Amino acid sequence: MSADDLFAEPPSPAPSQEGIVRRLSEVVVNRIAAGEVIERPAAALKELVENAIDSGARRVDIALEGGGIDRMIVTDDGCGMNAADLALAVERHCTSKLRDDTLVQITTLGFRGEALPSIGAAARLNITSRPQGESGAWRIRVEGGRVTAPHPASGAPGTSVVVEDLFFATPARRKFLKSARVEGRHAESVVRRLALAAFDTAFRLMLDGRLVFDLPAQTLQARAAALLDAAEANGLVSVSGERDGMVLSGFICPPSVHRATAAGQFMLVNGRPVVDPLLRTAVRVAYRRVIEPGRHPVVALSLNVPQQMVDVNVHPAKTELRFADEAAVRSLVIGSIQRALEHGAGVAGVRPVLSSAIGRQARIWYPPENTSGRDGTAQPYQTQVGSTALAGGLGPSAGFSAPGFAEKRLDFDAPPAARTIQSSILPASASESRETCAEAEVPTRAGQESALQPAVEYPLGAAVAQVLDTYILAVAADGSLILVDQHAAHERLTHQRLREQFLSGRVQAQRLLVPDVVDLPPAQVESLLGATPLLERLGVEIEGFGGQSVLIRALPTMLGATDAVSLLRDLADELERDEHGTPDEMAALDGRLDAVIARMACHGSIRAGRRLSAEEMNALLRQMEATPLAGTCSHGRPTWLKLSRGDLERLFGRR
Repeated sequence: MSADDLFAEPPSPAPSQEGIVRRLSEVVVNRIAAGEVIERPAAALKELVENAIDSGARRVDIALEGGGIDRMIVTDDGCGMNAADLALAVERHCTSKLRDDTLVQITTLGFRGEALPSIGAAARLNITSRPQGESGAWRIRVEGGRVTAPHPASGAPGTSVVVEDLFFATPARRKFLKSARVEGRHAESVVRRLALAAFDTAFRLMLDGRLVFDLPAQTLQARAAALLDAAEANGLVSVSGERDGMVLSGFICPPSVHRATAAGQFMLVNGRPVVDPLLRTAVRVAYRRVIEPGRHPVVALSLNVPQQMVDVNVHPAKTELRFADEAAVRSLVIGSIQRALEHGAGVAGVRPVLSSAIGRQARIWYPPENTSGRDGTAQPYQTQVGSTALAGGLGPSAGFSAPGFAEKRLDFDAPPAARTIQSSILPASASESRETCAEAEVPTRAGQESALQPAVEYPLGAAVAQVLDTYILAVAADGSLILVDQHAAHERLTHQRLREQFLSGRVQAQRLLVPDVVDLPPAQVESLLGATPLLERLGVEIEGFGGQSVLIRALPTMLGATDAVSLLRDLADELERDEHGTPDEMAALDGRLDAVIARMACHGSIRAGRRLSAEEMNALLRQMEATPLAGTCSHGRPTWLKLSRGDLERLFGRR
């Protein structure tokens, strides 16, 4: 072969030869794009309801059949569209919601102009719309991407969208859908989140002919309570916080209310429902010390962020965000929730409820109760505790006396009362009482003195009895019955005291006889070395050992003979997963320290089976009310329960 042959240009392809790249048809392009936006019926429903909210609707009616696969109807009373707007609305990337091209000042839920074309490409779509003030409506039909021109029709002001046979044009997607029940549950979850976002809009949801909810326009708190079940809606805790122009508000449930999944977490950013991993991580960290492991808190939070500090154009579903300052957002959420949870036991919003029988229909008829006195006037609820009574407040008895647990006769019209604590059911001698108090480290001075103060200061009320030498029975000023697990309650009190002692300064460290060397990826080494000052305060001393190695010189003394290498690897993994987290928030280290403190608190607390005097029981209640996080024990279980009059009536089938 000659040199000319080596450097000769390759022959040109024959004119008749076809290329391997071809242009897809418009119909196929639309169907492919539809798969990014409309992945299941719930996604299509989300887009339709967002359009209704953006149109200024004051009421949105939703009806689903077959979980939304067979049919979904979304009707609103918003601004409506004329024939020209309808024709543009079903074309890709046509929208009325973007006023500029910067994609920064986005104040609507939708803005991409992809929803209706995507639904029309995958299903049979009918839109009937009538602008406010117009005499007639217009209707347009899209079936598998084929558009029929708008034509006059009858319809009320607003817009009604009917979607039928979802994914009939894309069988590959349809066969991967779940059952109608599962798809319907996902659709209901989407509507609930949007109903919380637009709490000032009325919502009605019908699922296969069954009314799921019909909510009027409400406040955020009322809407959150309406969307949660009875136990979760009871005693919501208000949350508020502000930082660097960001404002967090909303409501959370106490630690005793939790779920197996994160489905009970409703989060809004600038009024947009989101499922953001950063926010969920912040919520989990805020609850970590007060909730049972493996359980998820129930929250309804609304975060307002300046438009230039958040990017909503991350994913077609618009449920993921990017924050300009993720660390500030994380800190705001964690700090605000933790402040809201730092209440003592018994206060509003931290009210565990025994609700196993709540909601059952009463099947037994009871005669009406007579709660009035002999003179025809209602009598106050009075609770006799020693020489004091609870009658709208803890104070001297107002003339009613309860001599003992058993009485020979009780008139039918006598007011209800808790009986006096008898010394026979408490410690047998004064010396035993003093010994019990000394072992439990509960001050006895707070007993009778505290009972003379106004009831508003004592939400857990006054102790009236001890059951099974384990549970304290108390009656609050409103007549509610309070049940307290004495061991769990005192365990939390001891835990808080020990934790303050250990973490008020530098945790004592024990130097290793032979330092351990751990090899880690470079990113994890960098994260650990960047957290060296905080690790030292927690009793962990490390230093770089060159390359990808870290040298461990000391560990917290209280951890004992722990595996240093395993501890550091776990800590490095957690720091890598949550780049804005700190070692004192990580379960790998702080969780282990907390577990040791919890064990110490458990062994140093009042035991179940130990008899307490009336003074000791009341002192324990007062300390619970004054100690943060006392609503749950060190393991996340509730320390007290409250049964109101209504709860008791439901338990006994009176309601």
